[in-house]
Amino acid sequence: MRLMQRISTCTNVTGVILAGGASSRMGSNKALLPYRGGRFIEAIHRQLARHFGEVIVVTNTPEQYRFLPCRTVGDIFPGMGALAGIHAGLFHSTNPAIFAVACDMPYLSDELIGYLAGRCNPAGVVIPESDGGLEPLHAVYGRGCLDAMERSLAAGKKRVVSFFDAVPVEVVPAGLVACFDGGFNSFRNINTPTEYFSLRGEPSVVHSSNNSTALSKRSQ
Repeated sequence: MRLMQRISTCTNVTGVILAGGASSRMGSNKALLPYRGGRFIEAIHRQLARHFGEVIVVTNTPEQYRFLPCRTVGDIFPGMGALAGIHAGLFHSTNPAIFAVACDMPYLSDELIGYLAGRCNPAGVVIPESDGGLEPLHAVYGRGCLDAMERSLAAGKKRVVSFFDAVPVEVVPAGLVACFDGGFNSFRNINTPTEYFSLRGEPSVVHSSNNSTALSKRSQ
């Protein structure tokens, strides 16, 4: 019940799925791979839709995602990577903050999403930390970040963290994140055919403080 109450308070946050990657190591679009009776991105959309009244997919190939019941938007700064995707999602959001996540993270934790969204700061960033460092592709960004993001993008800076020194940033430490997802599986992503077929052959991950599954880490 506590979780459902937390989910119901996320009315001022938009869920954003970043689907703009090249999937070069996979050899095909990761977001469209079969998963849980549908496509990868459908499972992520369903999960975010449980938390957020508005969900947006950021993609420069919107024709590939017409099956999703949500808006698709393109990068305003094309070719600038994940930071441009986060910026586009935030720019087009009807809410003062977004929860941004990549399209290839199969083990998202409802509890962690609810906690992060509940701490949203319209002026800045709420970002979790894992045993591998900050996790910018699983974080909450407020509309007050737009100007700083745009300055970074205009200067050719692609790293998501490049604008952090210009806005308030709340880091949720790894020890606290572990209370929701002990193995940090929320940040695990699928990059190669080997990882994908391994995923399909393994049981669902249980988010617990005793889970020590090795993770693939995303670059910042």
